[in-house]
Amino acid sequence: METAHHLGVDIGGTKVALRVEAADTRCVHETVFTWHPRHSADRDIAQLAHHIGELCEGLGTSLRAVGVAMPATVGADERITAWPSRPEWTGTDLGAALRPLFPDAAVAWADDGDLGALAEARLAGCDDLLYMGVGTGIGGGLVMGGELCPGLGRGSFEIGHTVVELDGPQCVCGRRGCLQAIASGPATLRHAARLRGSDVDFDALRQAWCDGQPWAVAALRRTCRALAAAAVSVQELVHPQLLLLGGGFAIGIPGLDTLVSAELDRLARPGQPQLRVEPASLGALSSLRGAVELARLIRP
Repeated sequence: METAHHLGVDIGGTKVALRVEAADTRCVHETVFTWHPRHSADRDIAQLAHHIGELCEGLGTSLRAVGVAMPATVGADERITAWPSRPEWTGTDLGAALRPLFPDAAVAWADDGDLGALAEARLAGCDDLLYMGVGTGIGGGLVMGGELCPGLGRGSFEIGHTVVELDGPQCVCGRRGCLQAIASGPATLRHAARLRGSDVDFDALRQAWCDGQPWAVAALRRTCRALAAAAVSVQELVHPQLLLLGGGFAIGIPGLDTLVSAELDRLARPGQPQLRVEPASLGALSSLRGAVELARLIRP
């Protein structure tokens, strides 16, 4: 029998990704499934259990540890306190739901943005890094001295819910002016539609941006100003060396990192070095790869 493997599970609002790696980081198996139509947390967990069972049956080896990336807010009692994308999970005991799925393996979970930052930092070889994942929402993470900040089990780095525009648009969290309410993919598309005067989908925005259409340029500049405002605030406090932009929306818009860099230059304070901006390397896979990294950090 082979050496026990590490499993990463990236639980999202619309889909779940699974990746199994051997001790030498070789990928043994990777797959994605889409959630059934929303019904209940119990039904979702049953679907997850089905796919985990199929995966373990086909592996032919045991799992050493399992890392889970979660976009939900999880309390100290292991219960989910908030998950706007799937609110039916609120109140679910996450530990009680996950551990029976892996009876012979150690299990840990962390915020998906934090784990995305950890994976990107490892790949970039950068010990002091700010990561922003711009997609349906905005997640992110901060790595300082090679370690997650504030640290596993001590809360998540919720940059999407930092306020960048007082009295700005309503956020799903209940506040106004959060970065997510201004610069997420859906928020950007809504603003672009207002500027254009008609509905805008992602492909239309991307094409209009590439064609230099004023409404698309204005919409994306507003988004990048908000991203830069959040990033420069983090820079003033903890001084990361690098900002990586990831997430499906950000990666799909060519040159978005250049536009954010220009906004950072506009916000620069004399005597303060400008934060370097680059596109993230792992794309939509950062949280999944981070989940595997988490599994490797677990000490059985």
